[in-house]
Amino acid sequence: MKNQMRIFFDAISENESFARLIAAGFFAQLNPTVAQLTDVKTAVSEAVTNAIIHGYEGKGGTVELYCAYDAEKLYIEVADQGVGIGNIPQALEPLYTSKPELERSGMGFTIMETFMDSMQVNSQPGQGTRVYMEKSLMSE
Repeated sequence: MKNQMRIFFDAISENESFARLIAAGFFAQLNPTVAQLTDVKTAVSEAVTNAIIHGYEGKGGTVELYCAYDAEKLYIEVADQGVGIGNIPQALEPLYTSKPELERSGMGFTIMETFMDSMQVNSQPGQGTRVYMEKSLMSE
């Protein structure tokens, strides 16, 4: 990696915008297009929101944000040590939500997949979830 950073913050909704701004600030030094920066901010926002709402079910915890880049790609990981996902393929389905009472749209993973070039989810029930995302630095 050419450059990397890792931060940990409380799993509270106020920190979603903080995480989005930290990722944008870190990658801004690469002079990305406005579209690339918006894509990254949107994906980070969705991943952090999922960690807070689904990972910790609003009960608090710590979210980890890792950002790195090399000459060709941006790398982002968002992780929690929360409840985990029992059925990842189901969770990745558009419109699926484990919290219908919260009127969530169930589009978080779909949005991450759409705005990033690749996205992978690793999770174990009771041990948490880690979302890996990559975005090409090639001009759009």
